[in-house]
Amino acid sequence: MAKKRILIVDDEKLIRWSLERDLSESGYETVSADNGGKAISILQSEIVDMVLLDIRLPDMSGIDVLRQIKEQNPDMPVVMITADDAVKTAITCMKTGAYDYMIKPFDLEEVIVLVEKSLADASIKSEYRRLRHEVESENQFENFVGKSNSISDVFTLLEKINQSDGTTVLLQGESGTGKDLIARALHYRSMRREKPFLAINCAAIPETLLESELMGHEKGAFTDAKSARKGCFEAADGGTLYLDEIGEMKVSVQAKLLRIIENKSFKRVGGVQDIKVNVRIITATNSDLESLVRQGTFREDLYYRLNVIPIKLPPLREHREDIPLLVSHFISKFNREFKRKVRGISPKAKQLLMNYSWPGNVRELKNMIERAIILESDDMILPEHLPAELRNGARQGEGPQEFNIKVPQEGISLEKLEENLLRQALAMTGDNQSKAARLLGLGRDALRYRMKKVGILE
Repeated sequence: MAKKRILIVDDEKLIRWSLERDLSESGYETVSADNGGKAISILQSEIVDMVLLDIRLPDMSGIDVLRQIKEQNPDMPVVMITADDAVKTAITCMKTGAYDYMIKPFDLEEVIVLVEKSLADASIKSEYRRLRHEVESENQFENFVGKSNSISDVFTLLEKINQSDGTTVLLQGESGTGKDLIARALHYRSMRREKPFLAINCAAIPETLLESELMGHEKGAFTDAKSARKGCFEAADGGTLYLDEIGEMKVSVQAKLLRIIENKSFKRVGGVQDIKVNVRIITATNSDLESLVRQGTFREDLYYRLNVIPIKLPPLREHREDIPLLVSHFISKFNREFKRKVRGISPKAKQLLMNYSWPGNVRELKNMIERAIILESDDMILPEHLPAELRNGARQGEGPQEFNIKVPQEGISLEKLEENLLRQALAMTGDNQSKAARLLGLGRDALRYRMKKVGILE
């Protein structure tokens, strides 16, 4: 590992010599300057990881040198050296951007500790910025690929919405159409991007816990509440809260969500204090909320609150012309990730993809390309690299088969019917959940949710 390089700026030769000796013995490289001008020249021409800077220099103030360092490199950690222990001096240093300061005469062991801490903190900040840039790059509209009319219409709407980062958005579409990607892109392209983005799946959390998950709870609010806890609304203050599968939220919780949206405040479970929040709400569903409103399982007033700007994401079978673009995008993505050199896809394999019904939509296509690139060694994706059900023509055509099921006079248990169909699909596929999900036109997560609901899966 390369040694960290430290610039020592002090007009006292003995101090420079002592610091150089101790830092060198601790494994650091050093370079020194006896005035501000030389220090600035070194910083402009050489690589330096941090600076130890005296406040009193013969040609200029150390504070002025600090200002120039921060103008050129705001992230450079600078520790000031001063013979003055006045509070005013310390405040001036910290306000100007110094990491810390030390007072002469100083203990050399303490200097080493301070150097290590400042370099470690600088490294953490650098890694945080790198990861944040990576996250923001991964969550951009540009990653939502397509040139078809239906996708272009979505892009146009997204750009308009992006000008107002407080607007409530309702994302509608089948599983795998890209609702999560759009929600994240809306956040990371908005003025809220420096604040939290929190996602919660309303179908994955039991009704008894969902209220506490959203609003938090006070200590002793219920049996397991051994300490107070912030909920998602509080944690996402200033940012975005993404509520996925909003159609699965029970009516009792819907009423409380409506009050939060209207009042922009809430009480924790078991609490008495109103907590104000500024949160943008993005919701998503693969259900027909209007139909749920008519059935009485979704509140009409909440629906209108959430449906300020609806975005309908089309299923992949309705914009098949985008499949070649998506395939190229995923090949490039996974070539980078897995250090592969796949050039493209053969015409026959492409035709198979174009003819498939895509019950799992873009997510299914992405997984298919990823699997082919990981498991196969050819430089082209060929028909034999694709799943057997796709090669054999399974589920090709315009969509899943429609059935005309009549309700008998004596009635029928919809839950039992759903359980029966789930068990049949699992039996037909040897309990392969991914294949069973495809047979039923569901995503794997949706299948697992339904299996848990009817008691097939714990």
